[in-house]
Amino acid sequence: MLASSLRGLLLLCIVASSGAGPLAADLRKPTSRHVLRAAQTWHLDPPDGARFDASALLIQPDGSLLTVNDKVPGLYRIGLGKDGTARLSAMPGALTPAQLAPFASAKHGPYDCEGLARDDDGRIYICEEGDRWILRFDPKAGSVERLPIDWSPVKRWFGSDRNASFEGIAVGGGVLYVANEREVGRIITIELATMKVVDSFQVTPIGNPARDVHYSDLCWVDGELWVLCRESRCVLRVDPRTRRVLAQFDYLELETSRQNAYAHPYPYGFVEGLAVDPENIWLVVDNNGFPRVADAADRRPTLWRCPRPDRTVPKQ
Repeated sequence: MLASSLRGLLLLCIVASSGAGPLAADLRKPTSRHVLRAAQTWHLDPPDGARFDASALLIQPDGSLLTVNDKVPGLYRIGLGKDGTARLSAMPGALTPAQLAPFASAKHGPYDCEGLARDDDGRIYICEEGDRWILRFDPKAGSVERLPIDWSPVKRWFGSDRNASFEGIAVGGGVLYVANEREVGRIITIELATMKVVDSFQVTPIGNPARDVHYSDLCWVDGELWVLCRESRCVLRVDPRTRRVLAQFDYLELETSRQNAYAHPYPYGFVEGLAVDPENIWLVVDNNGFPRVADAADRRPTLWRCPRPDRTVPKQ
């Protein structure tokens, strides 16, 4: 009887460690679910009035926000106005032609910058989707380097579409997290000290049993990894050690309301930027040049500040 019980316990441990079976599946289910509502809304004014595809968000130590335009390399500060307009200004000396010149011979097509992250030394990491590069900008040195990462261990998750590549990035706990957007959606972990790929995993929103989950941004805050799932229109808060989804934050109603929606023919969402602080979840839309339903003349991206419902103190 004792031997039989030990065999059963051993089998349970093997199943759990392999990532298969009902125990592993339960670990992926969020322990709580919330709906995001915007406390403030801004429309982003580009510095030159041209089309701006906002594809990432990053909170700086001083609380200011940065974003990127996936059509042109560079970093942009977001100046939050009180009139519902946020003015974008290019950060001087960031991702300049001179800094990117050493990579010109290896580049295929234009730059497609998608994600933003910052390490403790103030260096900024950017995903380049078209060539699956990770660029690191050092504001102090005024330099850009292309990180020497060998993607061979995870190439089985990569598709042939150059627009279905790296879409989000985060830095925390000595690890670089990179989101492969789709074909197949996968979160890749790289040890920063060695630049070696050490693992990859997938987290899944409630009601999305599909093998492929679309990831469009990542964020690291307070020792946790946050994952933006554009197609499912939600944000996941994830324990990076167990890969357990701790909470899910849905924003379907926010994005699809007439006031906020964009006139486009696609079934998926357009939110491509995520930033999280202790009190708020920030979301920015890459509307791909489409106009808003409520104002056909307005083709600017939208930024939302959503108070975190998991931090809201219930009324007594």
